[in-house]
Amino acid sequence: MTPAHSSPLTDRPQLGLRERKKIKTRTAIRDATYALIKLQGYDTTTIEQIAERAEVSPSTVFRYFPTKEDIVLTDEYDPILLDELRRRQADEPWMESLRYVMRLAIGAATQEDPEAVRLRSHLLVQVPAVRSRMLESMSVTGRMLGEAIAERTGRARDSFEVRVFTMSLIGGLVEITLYWAENDFEDDLHVLLDRALDVIEHGLPAKNT
Repeated sequence: MTPAHSSPLTDRPQLGLRERKKIKTRTAIRDATYALIKLQGYDTTTIEQIAERAEVSPSTVFRYFPTKEDIVLTDEYDPILLDELRRRQADEPWMESLRYVMRLAIGAATQEDPEAVRLRSHLLVQVPAVRSRMLESMSVTGRMLGEAIAERTGRARDSFEVRVFTMSLIGGLVEITLYWAENDFEDDLHVLLDRALDVIEHGLPAKNT
């Protein structure tokens, strides 16, 4: 297991013992899954094999992750990111707050386990079931993000404008990952993030002549 590096996202108040144990178990299951996928591929990796390697029962795997795709996709960052968003100054422009927090997320993930980030991104491109499950799971992230957007903008969470903006943002974040993997990770993720947020904030730029 790769040790976590210090960052604004990991330098948080100490969690309780129960929550730390849950995170430790989820991490062990994820690490086992990534190791098996690298060894034998995604399709041939079974829940039973994952459980054995992580030294837990198959029922424990399912208790933490309803599907194999969820093991690949789930991380610990969403609640922390929302907390960071809410900590930003209320008068800070919304897109500046969002850009700051998303850059923290990318930095934390790529510092902690860059190989796992690349593997997960490859799976999103190569395995339709993973990509489909990601789109489903992003709706949960979208609901949480929509709450933060509504709080900052003073609009109702279920307002049309908040829903459209939230899903535009979610779609843009998905495309960052897909584009990055499809182009063999040549681009800097932070640069892709800035480009995506520029399009969301200002619209599609005119084609260069």
